[in-house]
Amino acid sequence: MPWATLITGCLAGTLYLAVMAHVASTSHSPLGQGIVRFAFLPAVAALAFVPRAPFRPLTQTTPVPAWVTPAGQLLLAAPFLAVTCWAQLRIVAHAIPPHAIGHPPAVYPLIAQLTGWCAVTVAAAACVDRSRYADLGGAIAAPVSFAAIALAWYAPVTSRFLTEPYATAHGVTVAWYVIAAAALALTCAAMRDQWHRYTRDFRLSSLQRKPS
Repeated sequence: MPWATLITGCLAGTLYLAVMAHVASTSHSPLGQGIVRFAFLPAVAALAFVPRAPFRPLTQTTPVPAWVTPAGQLLLAAPFLAVTCWAQLRIVAHAIPPHAIGHPPAVYPLIAQLTGWCAVTVAAAACVDRSRYADLGGAIAAPVSFAAIALAWYAPVTSRFLTEPYATAHGVTVAWYVIAAAALALTCAAMRDQWHRYTRDFRLSSLQRKPS
């Protein structure tokens, strides 16, 4: 599992947000949620490299489902992403002036958006891992995920349902969780079980090579 890539992505975005929060506090300017979305992108990019199993041909010859390795890596990566999201939200909360006018925006739509981004990235990485370009899984999945995020954010058709203020906070939350559920289903389909595929092929080739 690319621990160095994941940890570097999480720390890079968090440190960037901490620097921006310090600049905002010294200049007495508010720090919006948009900067949190931008700061979370390095973690999303690093997540694209997590589902790739470097020894997949070897693991498929064992009596273990092929999805166990990438699913286990994703489960191990989930706490890092959760801690990163929590830390970045805490940084933004501390950057809000104590005598700010009005209530801060709701946090749950932002959490839903970040969850949807992660789910889309994992689905893209899992689909690439099933193709002939599996060795370039993260390098392909990260740009594809960013393109999907940008399309959902800026396209007029999708922005009416996925962004504020065009949609309500509750509507944005529901829409992104629906996307996350669909991406999770696609990920499960992409990581479907392949029992003894290489073993069966090896046995067939061995039988064909036997002299008559």
